[in-house]
Amino acid sequence: MRAKITYLVTAAVLVFYFVLVGSRGVMLIQSGTLLTVTFGVAVLILPVIGLWFLWQNTQFVRKANALAAELDAEGALPVDELRRLPSGRIDRDSADEVFAKRKAETEASPDDWRCWFRLAVAYHDARDTPRARKAMQRAIALHEGRAAEA
Repeated sequence: MRAKITYLVTAAVLVFYFVLVGSRGVMLIQSGTLLTVTFGVAVLILPVIGLWFLWQNTQFVRKANALAAELDAEGALPVDELRRLPSGRIDRDSADEVFAKRKAETEASPDDWRCWFRLAVAYHDARDTPRARKAMQRAIALHEGRAAEA
């Protein structure tokens, strides 16, 4: 729940920032000189890119959560079998062991979105966020019946 609240607050702050920047861009365009119109258009591009990025991330999170809910309903969510350090952090060797199992499972069933979901969790636990995201995108694509990128 904490992560959802943090995400919503961050998204709200970003939207407020985009509105503020967008209004400045409109003001620059309304000035009417070649220089201010050019800067105004450039300034308006930033909120558009930011809104697109925020939308894409929100859709990714929503779809990943839907997959998690579906796995939970099936009783197939990955079990937390990781050893923890006294600080509560995940033991790196433990994360590597679980990752090796998940990778072998995924290689055995490359078209199963459930395997890719569990692999994404293992990547995340091993602190490899870019690969975790790619694996989750693959799981989402397979779940939606789209051809997943290699």
